Amino acid sequence: MKLLQAKSLKGTIEVPADKSISHRSIMFGAIAKGTTTVKNFLRGEDCLSTLNGFKKLGVPIIDDGEVITIEGVGFDGLKAANEAIDLGNSGTSIRLMMGIVAGAPFTTTFFGDEYLNRRPMNRVMAPLRQMGAHLNGNAQTEYPPITIQGTTQLQPIHYEMPIASAQVKSAILFAALQAKGTSTIIEKEPSRNHTEQMIKQFGGQIAVEDKTITITGPQALTGQTVIVPGDISSAAFFLVAGAIMPNSEITLKNVGINPTRTGILDVLEKMGANYHLSEIDSINESATITIQTSQLKATTIEGSDIPRLIDELPIIALLATQAKGTTIIRNAEELKVKETNRIDATCEELSKLGANIEPTDDGMIIHGPCQLHGGNVDSRGDHRIGMMLQIAALLTDEVVELTKAEAVAVSYPHFFDDVKSLIQNEA
Repeated sequence: MKLLQAKSLKGTIEVPADKSISHRSIMFGAIAKGTTTVKNFLRGEDCLSTLNGFKKLGVPIIDDGEVITIEGVGFDGLKAANEAIDLGNSGTSIRLMMGIVAGAPFTTTFFGDEYLNRRPMNRVMAPLRQMGAHLNGNAQTEYPPITIQGTTQLQPIHYEMPIASAQVKSAILFAALQAKGTSTIIEKEPSRNHTEQMIKQFGGQIAVEDKTITITGPQALTGQTVIVPGDISSAAFFLVAGAIMPNSEITLKNVGINPTRTGILDVLEKMGANYHLSEIDSINESATITIQTSQLKATTIEGSDIPRLIDELPIIALLATQAKGTTIIRNAEELKVKETNRIDATCEELSKLGANIEPTDDGMIIHGPCQLHGGNVDSRGDHRIGMMLQIAALLTDEVVELTKAEAVAVSYPHFFDDVKSLIQNEA
């Protein structure tokens, strides 16, 4: 696919609904008792994988195109699927659902596409095994297909997280809700807290103090209404585009600003970006964000910053190519086990367009500013790499051809249309 180019960007868009909250809205609706309604659900491929997965586990779900209605069955109402459940490309679906079915009195097998089936699952399998579930990967490995033989006798756990991962944490929390007794999870660094927030929203009890999470099971949850805000991870592409494109101003409506997710805003501020928030809604943790062309300076991104912007690091790397000085990203090993090895993918694909960027064991070093040029690039089946490369292409005067552009639909089905709507003096 030939990517779009532009002289400047101006306009207002509303980014798709938050992917993390959309996934969890289906999960919590399924394991709660009673009716849950979900508004502004993200109908991207990953979240639809979660929705279809729970249908196969016997949960009645109706999507009328506007509102999703889930007739929750509780943990004890889930039924064995008639076949292995295909979760497509979605790491969130498989890892969190492993924690849910760990407490079920039946066996479930999850698998995905060629990319998901190369992603390691031992980080979830290990704690769930400690809690009493039996899990096996393909040919006794840690890769999907993963078969989980659940048990109604799950044991509580005291678990010190070896990595900062909201997916691993959430899988343990879903299992702990079913275990008899008190579980404690100690995070390496605080990661996104949507699961903890939604446990409370659905009537559950959970205590969080600094990096220590305490939860006592078993618990029963009650159906709720969920209104999903826009996804800041999707907004990040346009925040960067607005900052690096000449003579540009972009307004993003209804963007989620949960504090565990706003690392991208902190980085923009440190690098001198010109943006501001308005229409702040503290209840739904959302706001309107406006960003303008900015003079950017390099920074260092590390430590506790990383879990709050892990999905945004590829587009932040592009941002850094347009900043004055050397930007260093470190402590980001988690990027190696995303849809692709995002450290290598980001560095190799941006280098094809002329970026001065090098991978390290746990991050990247980016020297800026760089003049980008045309070339042939590949999303590698990773939606965030594909979107980042489209924003990079906007800066060039030469043709950029993207292979596997369809990967973008995983989280942002109308991404290219939204880019096009902002282009001024289309090249």
